[in-house]
Amino acid sequence: MMEGSPQPGSRSLTWRLTLSVLSAILGSFTFGYNTGVINAPQAIIEDFMNYTQLERSGNIMEEGTKSIIWGFAVAIFAVGGMTGGVLAGWWSHVFGRKIGMLLCNVFTIIGAALMGTSQVAKSYEMIIVGRLVVGLSCGLFTGLVPMYINEVAPTNLRGALGTLHQLGVTVGILVSQILGIPEILGNVTGWPILLGLTGAPAVLQLLTLPLCPASPRHLLIDKSKEKEARDALVALRGSQEVEEEMEEMRQEKKAGEKEAKMNLIQLFRTATLRQPLLVSVVMHLSQQLSGILVVFYYSTSLFTEAGIDDQKLASYLTVGVGGIMVIMTFVTIPLMDRAGRRTLHLIGLLGMLVLGILLTISMALQNLVQWFSYISVASALLFVVFFALGPGSIPWMIVAELFSQGPRAAAVSFGVLTNWTANFAVGLAFPPMQKALGVYSFLPFSGLLLLCTIFLWKFLPETKNKTFDEIASLFTGKYAAAVEVGESATRGITSKTDQNGTYGSSTESNSANESTNLLVKDNHMVTQM
Repeated sequence: MMEGSPQPGSRSLTWRLTLSVLSAILGSFTFGYNTGVINAPQAIIEDFMNYTQLERSGNIMEEGTKSIIWGFAVAIFAVGGMTGGVLAGWWSHVFGRKIGMLLCNVFTIIGAALMGTSQVAKSYEMIIVGRLVVGLSCGLFTGLVPMYINEVAPTNLRGALGTLHQLGVTVGILVSQILGIPEILGNVTGWPILLGLTGAPAVLQLLTLPLCPASPRHLLIDKSKEKEARDALVALRGSQEVEEEMEEMRQEKKAGEKEAKMNLIQLFRTATLRQPLLVSVVMHLSQQLSGILVVFYYSTSLFTEAGIDDQKLASYLTVGVGGIMVIMTFVTIPLMDRAGRRTLHLIGLLGMLVLGILLTISMALQNLVQWFSYISVASALLFVVFFALGPGSIPWMIVAELFSQGPRAAAVSFGVLTNWTANFAVGLAFPPMQKALGVYSFLPFSGLLLLCTIFLWKFLPETKNKTFDEIASLFTGKYAAAVEVGESATRGITSKTDQNGTYGSSTESNSANESTNLLVKDNHMVTQM
C-alpha cells in the first residue's frame, strides 16, 4: 500500500481515546518513578540500614556488607522486571490488556506499602521485597502498555501515541528526581513517603482505566467477540463508521487463524519470524546498551567526574537530564508518524555514538584543557537529547508492530525480557567497569552502539502508516516468495535430471541458482523499504 493512500482507521484524537492512553501510561509512569526514586536518598537509606542493624545486633554493618545489600536493593527491581517480562505475553492473553493492567496495580500497591512502612517497622528487608514486587508490576506494564496503546490507536496516530509510553517513563523519572531533592522528600523524615508514593499512580489508574474500552483487536481476534469489539471501537473513535477498521481486523483474524497462538519456544522455531525477532532484540539492546543507564543511574557522579565540583549543582544537573528527556519526548510525538520510526531511531543511535566518543575524549583531556569540562557536560546532555529522539521510545512500540496477532504477545514478552535483562546487566557491570576503565568507561558502550547501528541500518524496516498485516508481510511475504520460487527452481532442475539423467546444461543450472539467490537477497533487502 502506498504511503499516501487512505489507511484503515485514519482518525482524529477523541476524548475517550485520550483518556484510555493517558490512563494506560500511568503504568509507564510507575516504571519511570521507580527507576529514579531510589537514587537520591541512597545515603539516608544506608544510614537507616546501619541504624536498624545496630539495634538488632549491637553492631553496625561493615562497609562491604552495606554496599552488597544496597546493590541488591537496587538490582532486585530489575529481577522483578525480568520476571514480569517473561509473564507479560501469557498475562495479556489470559486477562486481556485492560484487566491485566488493572491487576498489576495490586502488586504496585503492595510494594508501595512495604517500602513506605519500612522505617516504622524498622526493616530494610521490606524495601528489598517491596522493590521486587513493584519490579514485577513494572515488568508486566512494559509489555502491556505499549501493546494496549498500539491496539487502540488508529493507524495514522499509532506512532505518536506509542511515544507516550516513553513520555510516561520520563515524566516518572523527572518527578522522582524532583521529589528526591533534600529540600522536599529526599531527607531523613521524607524518604519513606518518597518510596510510598509509588502507589499513587496505581490508585489513579484503578479509578480511570475502568472507564476506558478494552482493546478491540484483542476482543475480536483473540476472543472472537465481534459485538464487544465494535462497541469498543465506536467508543474509541467517537463514530459509528468503523466498518473499514473492523474489516482490517477481520482480515488479520482470518490470517491469524492459520497461525495458532505461540509461546516463546514456538516463536523461536518459526523460521519466518526469526528475522523480526532478531530485529526486536537488537532494538531493545540498542536502547539499554547505549550507555543511557549510566547517565540515569550515575549522572551526579558523572557530572562530578566531568569537573563539576559543586555537589548541589551536579544534583540539579541530574534533574535537568530528566527535564530534557520529557521535553524531547514531546518533540518526537509529531515526528514519529512524519519522519518514521526507522529514521528517528538511526539518527538517535548515530548521535549517541558520536557524543559518547566526544564525552570520552573531553573527560580524558579535561585535566589538560580546563574548559573541556563544559564539553563533557554538554555532551552528556546532548546524549540524552538523541536518546529521547528515537531509541528511548521506539523499541517499546515497534516490537508490537513487527508481529501479527498470533505471535505478538510472545514477541513482546521476549522483547521486555531482553530489555530488563540488559538493564540488570548494565547496572551490575558498570561500577566495576568504571573503576577499571575510569574516564574511558563509555567506550564499550560506543562499540556496542556501532554494532547495533550497522545491524539496524541493514535490517530495520519502516513501519509508519502501515497496517499490522502489511508490516508482517514485509518479512513473511518475501520469505515465502523466496522459498516458493527456490523450490520451483529445484523442482525444474530435478525434473530435468529425471528426464536426462544429468542436471542439464551448466547455463540452466546457474540461471536457476541465480534466480533463487536473487530472491533470497531480496528477502534480506526488504527490511530497507
